[in-house]
Amino acid sequence: MGRTGAVGHSKREGAPAPSLGRGVVVLGALLAFAPAAAEPKKPEPARAEQPGVGADIQQFCGANAAALGDARVAWQTRRLAELEERIRRRIAELDAKKAEYEAWLRKRDDMLKQAADGVVTIYAKMRPEAAAAQLAAMDEPAAAAILARLAPRASGAILNEMEAGRAARLVRSLSGPEAMDEKKS
Repeated sequence: MGRTGAVGHSKREGAPAPSLGRGVVVLGALLAFAPAAAEPKKPEPARAEQPGVGADIQQFCGANAAALGDARVAWQTRRLAELEERIRRRIAELDAKKAEYEAWLRKRDDMLKQAADGVVTIYAKMRPEAAAAQLAAMDEPAAAAILARLAPRASGAILNEMEAGRAARLVRSLSGPEAMDEKKS
């Protein structure tokens, strides 16, 4: 900020002028550090170490290096064992899921075999209300097998005529294990 005529006033009205003392302090600080920055630094003379201190440090580090290495190996071994256990648990979970899917596929294949072509043809020709009443009285795997073998349009019409809870259970058994898991949760 520039100064105009009177000491202590600035160009802006009401704003105090910069203090002269503060400027002197800043200028002094700049001059104090400027020569130091311009001069190249001289290397500091090596400090005389106390006799035996370097040897003590080397002895300490040498003695503890083996212990630290052993501790690191022990930690890594524990960590690997933990990871191995997690992998074993995950493999067991996946094997259980695989067995569940295989069981579901076997059950579904058995259901489809139960529904003979002749029976499916009969249900395909029935009115949806009559077919829904018949399938509602049947056990769930057999009813699901017949619905699975019917054309989607015919299955939809029959399920539409059926009681909602029974229709939902039949659709769930047709959908697979994922639908069964959602029901449990």
